[in-house]
Amino acid sequence: MSEPEQAVGRRIRRARSGLLVVDFQERLLPAIDHGERVVAEAVRLVSVARVLGIPVLATEQYPRGLGRTVPDFGNGLDGVRVREKLTFSACGADGLVAELEARDLQDVVLCGIETHVCVCQTALDLLDQGRRVFVVADAVSSRTPANRQIGLDRMRASGATVVSMEMVVFEWLERAGTEEFKQVLPFVK
Repeated sequence: MSEPEQAVGRRIRRARSGLLVVDFQERLLPAIDHGERVVAEAVRLVSVARVLGIPVLATEQYPRGLGRTVPDFGNGLDGVRVREKLTFSACGADGLVAELEARDLQDVVLCGIETHVCVCQTALDLLDQGRRVFVVADAVSSRTPANRQIGLDRMRASGATVVSMEMVVFEWLERAGTEEFKQVLPFVK
């Protein structure tokens, strides 16, 4: 194991992590494979992040054409600046990288659509910045299952870690029996 891996470890570091929600938009979602399931997992992830005080960042790709973020997130994104973008990578959204830097968010948990386009390009850019990227497999999708899988494969091969929603939640929690655990439990039952 190399020196940086020993110092950092392989698990998500809660104190230095943020959740990035990429382009869950009204006009795009109907074309997404298993779109409702993917949104449901992302909504649960946002809910847990809010309970645990994990910073949440969000983007929308050209909202005039693709619509706004789906209402399924309810008030989960209240207070979150949803950044509009024209670049496929969320890193091109005005101020997003500066916010990651200002908050010292080195571990980025990533969910969104489409896996092989915006999510993948975002992951690659974040990796190029030296951040650790955790792609939530059950909270990403594309129009086709093949493109979803190719996107996941490319991100994994490039150094991102592919995880599940529950893996993220339990790594953020680290232990059972706490008040936070009790507050989060309904989201993983």
